Amino acid sequence: MSGLLVAGTTSDAGKSVVTTGLCRALARRGVRVAPYKAQNMSNNSMVVGSPDAVTGTGEIGRAQWVQALAARVEPEVAMNPVLLKPGTDRRSHVVLMGRPAGLVDSMDFVEGRRHLARAAHAAFDDLAARFEVVVAEGAGSPTEINLRAGDYVNMGLARHADLPTVVVGDIDRGGVFAAFAGTLALLDDDDARLLAGWVVNKFRGDRRLLQPGLEQIAERTGRPVLGVLPWSPDLWLDSEDALDLEARRSPGTAARARVAVVRLPRISNFTDVDALGLEPDLDVVMASTPRGLADADLVVLPGTRATIADLAWLRERGLDRAVLAHAATGRPVLGICGGCQMLGHTVADPDGVEGPPAVVEGLGLLEATTTFGGEKVLRRHEPAGYEIHHGRVSGALSAGHVTGTMVHGSLEDDATRAAFLTTTLGHLGVTSQVSFPAARERRLDLLGDLVEEHVDVEALLRLAREGVR
Repeated sequence: MSGLLVAGTTSDAGKSVVTTGLCRALARRGVRVAPYKAQNMSNNSMVVGSPDAVTGTGEIGRAQWVQALAARVEPEVAMNPVLLKPGTDRRSHVVLMGRPAGLVDSMDFVEGRRHLARAAHAAFDDLAARFEVVVAEGAGSPTEINLRAGDYVNMGLARHADLPTVVVGDIDRGGVFAAFAGTLALLDDDDARLLAGWVVNKFRGDRRLLQPGLEQIAERTGRPVLGVLPWSPDLWLDSEDALDLEARRSPGTAARARVAVVRLPRISNFTDVDALGLEPDLDVVMASTPRGLADADLVVLPGTRATIADLAWLRERGLDRAVLAHAATGRPVLGICGGCQMLGHTVADPDGVEGPPAVVEGLGLLEATTTFGGEKVLRRHEPAGYEIHHGRVSGALSAGHVTGTMVHGSLEDDATRAAFLTTTLGHLGVTSQVSFPAARERRLDLLGDLVEEHVDVEALLRLAREGVR
């Protein structure tokens, strides 16, 4: 098998950045490369495949979808065989090979996940048989020693496929050398054998000041530093766990309109507003209080993993009244998926699909009702967009300046976004001035450039092909 595991000293150390950039760098070399993550935990997902395909449509994490774009290959469910979508602090909904597969409890880390491990490793083996190189992204840290017995994402995967492993550390947080040394110290001998090197992420300043540390950590650990990626203000990837809209706007531009996105507790697929955040005429912010909506020109109710629970949260904080007051002035409201369901008259979950069985009143801004069913709808739309939902909505999805849609990602299509902005905010002089697909491609190329310049890509490719010697 030809492959490489990109692990990290912590969550958000830069695993996704390195994996994505390496996929683009290898694709440029003509290498047929596939991204992979055995298990992702995120409520931000994408629909891949098609109804006509043998496997039909399926759901994977957004990061692996973007990594497939970077690799210039078609995204598929094998690239993220296990997707956990948090429902509560202790329980997650399982998506296995793209389809719903029940629940998993936080305490059931070993016995309850053996079948997930088997499926994940089988998916990796399948990709390895069809691609020249598989670049696997780990999760969290490879030294979560309390979870090692049931691990199939980090060193469990590395041991399964004999994968050389590089560990990424975020120097911007501080303590990166201690994190590298500590990572090695906590690995048992069989895991440590596969650790091949380090990559420093988010370095600011003069590389010469860092060089003594790079030399010492290589000497002390016996593993080389294979790259030092600089911090870049122009770099962003489709978000998974946090929304950073500031990086999408051109600095110094004066916005003509303010867009307030309600930060629901169980927000999902919030990349729906990434394209709005890129528009120079718009100031896109997250809001969790009525005051945050008060001066908005457009309010967006995004998707949610638990519509009824988040609707109750809206009411507890008085945000329902703020949305109604906003709409009463004739200012536009956009609801996407769960947010669309909230805008109707009722939301019914008789079988307890998302939580305890319940029927609740919505905000009543749309002449629509929602009923949850057991079978999840997974559907792709052209030219852009996809559906992922259990709730079936019936009735009208527009009323004056209030609009609902069950389609995620439609605003990533430039023509659709331009028409929407003209209709809702055109009176403020707002026009669409960017191409979102082109902007994403530029960012992927930038990431590929950074990896090419600051990481030893040839050394990583040799490791992937030849393994640890």
